[in-house]
Amino acid sequence: MMHKKRKSYLSMTTKSIAPETSVRRVEHILLFASAGIILMGLLMVTSASMAISEKQFGGAFHYLWKQMSYLGLGLIIALIMSRIPTEKIEYFSPILLMFAGVALISVLLPGIGREVNGSSRWLGIGSLGIQVSEVAKLFTILYVAGYIHRHLEEVRRNWLSFFKPMGILLILAVLLLLEPDFGSTVVLSTTILGMMFLAGAPLRIFGLVVAGTAAVFALLAISSPYRLARLTTFLDPWQHQYGSGYQLTQSLIAFGRGGLTGVGLGNSVQKLFYLPEAHTDFLFAVLAEELGLMGVLLVITLFSLLVYCGFMIGRAAFKKNRYFNAYLAYGLSLWIGLQALINMGVNAGLLPTKGLTLPLMSYGGSSLIVLCAALGLLFRIDAENRLG
Repeated sequence: MMHKKRKSYLSMTTKSIAPETSVRRVEHILLFASAGIILMGLLMVTSASMAISEKQFGGAFHYLWKQMSYLGLGLIIALIMSRIPTEKIEYFSPILLMFAGVALISVLLPGIGREVNGSSRWLGIGSLGIQVSEVAKLFTILYVAGYIHRHLEEVRRNWLSFFKPMGILLILAVLLLLEPDFGSTVVLSTTILGMMFLAGAPLRIFGLVVAGTAAVFALLAISSPYRLARLTTFLDPWQHQYGSGYQLTQSLIAFGRGGLTGVGLGNSVQKLFYLPEAHTDFLFAVLAEELGLMGVLLVITLFSLLVYCGFMIGRAAFKKNRYFNAYLAYGLSLWIGLQALINMGVNAGLLPTKGLTLPLMSYGGSSLIVLCAALGLLFRIDAENRLG
C-alpha cells in the first residue's frame, strides 16, 4: 500500500506539463536568476574584499580579478557541459565517481593534499588549489542520478537497491569527514537522500535511514571538540564573543546594522577586519549590512527562482521518461538550494558554523567553476526537454 501511494504521488506531480511557451519561460527565468546571483556575487566580493586586498596585495581589486578569471573559466565549462548529450554524461558517471573517490583519498596523503586552516581539502597544482569536495558533490550526484535511472523500480520496491548508493555515500562521507569537511558531508548526504526520496523509496526504509543519518551526524557533532565548540557557540555566541563566538557575533552585528535598506554599498564596517572570511563564507553578512533586508530578500528570491526552475526542468524530463535527466536536475537543484540555505542560516546565526560558501556568490574558484558546470547541465537538460 505504501509503495502504491508513493508511486501515485510521483505520477500526480508529473500529470500536467506546461506548454512550449512555459518551458521556454523556465529557461529565461533560470538564466535571469543565475545571472542575477553571479553578478550580485561579483559586486559583493568586490565590496567585501577591498580592504583585505589592499592590505595583502597593495590593490583593492585583486580578489575581483581572480574571481572574474574563475567565472570566465566557469562559463566556458558551463557552455561545454550544455553541449554534451546527457547520455554520454550518464555513461561516464561511474568513472567520474571513481575519480572523485581517488581525489578524496589523495588530499589526505602527505605531500599531495594542501592543508589550509587545519583542513586538507585541496589538491595543489602549481599555484592553483582545487577543493576536491566540490567536484565530489557533482560527480556523486551524476552517479546517483544514473543509478536511479537504471534501478528505478527496484529502488521503489527493494530495500537492497535503496541501500547500495547509501553504501557509496557512506564511504565518501567518511573521506570527507577525515579532511575534515563536516559541512560538505551534510550537504552531500542530504542531497542524495532527497534524490532517493523523490525516486519513490519506501517511506519506512527512508525514514529509518534519515533517522540513522541524523543520529550519526549528532554523534559526530558532540564527539569532536571543535564541532562541539561550534555547536555550543551557535546556541549563545555572546558568551564567547571574544573567543569561539567572535565570527558569529560580528556577523550578527552586520545584520543588525543593515536594517531595512542597509548602510549603502561599500559602507560596511564589519568587513574592515572585524568579520573574518568576509568575502568567502560570510559574504552574506556583508550583503545584509550594506543592502539591508531588501538585499537579503532579493538574494533569497533569486535562489528560490533558480531552484524552482531546476525542479520544473526535472519535472518536464520525468514526463518525457528521461529519468537520468530528471533526477540529475532534482539533485543539482537540491544541492544549490541546500548549500545556499545553510550558508544563509549560518550567517544569520540560525545554524552552527559549517564552513560552506554561498553558491555562485562567495569568493572561491573551485566552488564557482563546479557550480557553473552544474548550471550548464541544467541548461542542457532543458534543451533536451524542448527537443522532444
